[in-house]
Amino acid sequence: MRKLTYFIACSIDGFIGGPDGDASFMVPFVDEEFFGFLTAEYPETVPTQGRRALGVDDLPNKRFDTIVQGRASYDLALKEGITSPYAHLREYVASRTLTRSPDPNVEIISTDLVGRVRELKAEDSGLDIYLCGGAAVAGELIDEVDELVIKTYPVVLGTGMPMFGSGFAVSEFVPQSVRSFGNGVVVRTYDRKR
Repeated sequence: MRKLTYFIACSIDGFIGGPDGDASFMVPFVDEEFFGFLTAEYPETVPTQGRRALGVDDLPNKRFDTIVQGRASYDLALKEGITSPYAHLREYVASRTLTRSPDPNVEIISTDLVGRVRELKAEDSGLDIYLCGGAAVAGELIDEVDELVIKTYPVVLGTGMPMFGSGFAVSEFVPQSVRSFGNGVVVRTYDRKR
């Protein structure tokens, strides 16, 4: 069974973006040391356009071969004219409003997101599934998340978009590793307590 990994960036107080979803304040923290970590450990999480621009497009997928993201996350790429932001992965976008995909590499999941993700998890593959966000999709899939990789940036927002847009429920995870960087970023990894 493949794992669904929620690989997400957030503020110290747990927000993945401002009230409007803007997370551009995190970009300055992707310095040489942290970018080196990302490309060494999670190269497939760098969008295709970024990989090409930074000269790392030839890096093989190390952990994931599939991505699931919400419509708002996908819209960030669409606004830039990019219809397949993770062309090096199988792409799925959860959306109840996007009726057809603008790209043959992107499959729209408009109904039964949990069921479709369970099908993806049951596939025979040596690589896992990257849950990119956003909050509503993560909230809907919280019971399917097997691993959390949380990149915490050294900022406090006070309010904004939470990591999980869902109602109150306690879900336990077990810490696996913590790594800190000179720029103040801390990456914590957790496995779901089963």
